[in-house]
Amino acid sequence: MDGTNHSVVSEFVFMGLSNSWEIQFILFVFSSMLYVASVMGNALIILTVNLDSHLHSPMYFLLANLSFIDLGGSSIASPKMIYDLFRKRKVITFDGCIAQIFFIHVIGGVEMVLLIAMAFDRYVAICKPLHYLTIMSPRMCIFFLVSAWMIGLIHSVVQLAFVVNLPFCGSNVLDSFYCDLPQVIKLACTDTYRLEFMVMANSGFISVGSFFILIISYIIILLTVQKHSSAGLSKALSTLSAHITVVVLFFGPLIFFYTWPSSSTHLDKFLAIFDGVLTPFLNPIIYTFRNQEMQVAMRRVLRQLVSYRTIS
Repeated sequence: MDGTNHSVVSEFVFMGLSNSWEIQFILFVFSSMLYVASVMGNALIILTVNLDSHLHSPMYFLLANLSFIDLGGSSIASPKMIYDLFRKRKVITFDGCIAQIFFIHVIGGVEMVLLIAMAFDRYVAICKPLHYLTIMSPRMCIFFLVSAWMIGLIHSVVQLAFVVNLPFCGSNVLDSFYCDLPQVIKLACTDTYRLEFMVMANSGFISVGSFFILIISYIIILLTVQKHSSAGLSKALSTLSAHITVVVLFFGPLIFFYTWPSSSTHLDKFLAIFDGVLTPFLNPIIYTFRNQEMQVAMRRVLRQLVSYRTIS
C-alpha cells in the first residue's frame, strides 16, 4: 500500500479489561494493593542488600538487581492500567505506546539474563563451593549485569526498528490495557506475516530457549548433588525451589504470548495482569519466604530505620 494512503495515528485506544463496574472495582482494589506491595517489597530487598553488610555477596547482588528490574517492570503498564480502569476513553499517545513496548522488552531481556546468571551462581555455590568466590568474583557479577542490560537493549531496539515506522490504516483500537508488539502489529495496513514471525523468533524462541537452559541447568545441579550426597539433595531442592518457581512464573506467560498461534484475548489479558502485577509481587515473597538470612537482615534494617527516625 502506498504510504500516502494511510492515516497518521497519533494515539491508541485501549478496550481495557472489562465494562462491568463491579469487576473494574475489584480489579482496582486488587491491582492497587499488589502494585504498592510489589514496590515496597522489591524496594525493601534492594535497601536491605545495600545496607546490610552480611548480604554483600554475589547471590544477593544478583537478587537486588532482579528486584530493581521487577520494580521497573511492575511500573511500566500497571499504574496506567489502574488509572484507566474507571475512564470511559482509555488512550495512550503513539510515543507513549512505543515507550511501553521498548521498556517491556528491555526489562524482559534483562530479567532473562539475570535469571540465567542466578542459576549459574547457584550451580557454582552448590557444585563448586571451594571455588565460589573465585568464580563469582565482583568482575564476574558486573559482567553479568552489563551483559544483561546490553542484551535487553539490543533485543528491544531490534524489534522496534521494524515497528516504529509501520503504516496504520486508521484503526487504532487495541483489545488490551497496554501496548505490546503482537497487538500493535495487527493494526498495520501492510502484510505483517514477516513481522509477526520476527516477533515470534526474537521473543518467542528466546523465551523458550532461556527457559529450557534454566530448567536443564537446575536438573544438572540436582543430579550432581545426588551423586555426592543424598542428604544434600533435599537441601539443594529447598534452595532451588524458589528459583524454579520464579522461572516458571516469569516464562510461562511470555512463552504463551509469543509462541501460541491462536491465543484467547481473555486469557492474554489474565496472563498480562499476572505477569505485570502479580509476579513482581510474588518474587520478593518467594525469595525471602525460605531465606532465613534475608528475613533476619530485613528485620535488622527495619529496626535501624525505625531507630534512626526516632532519634531524628
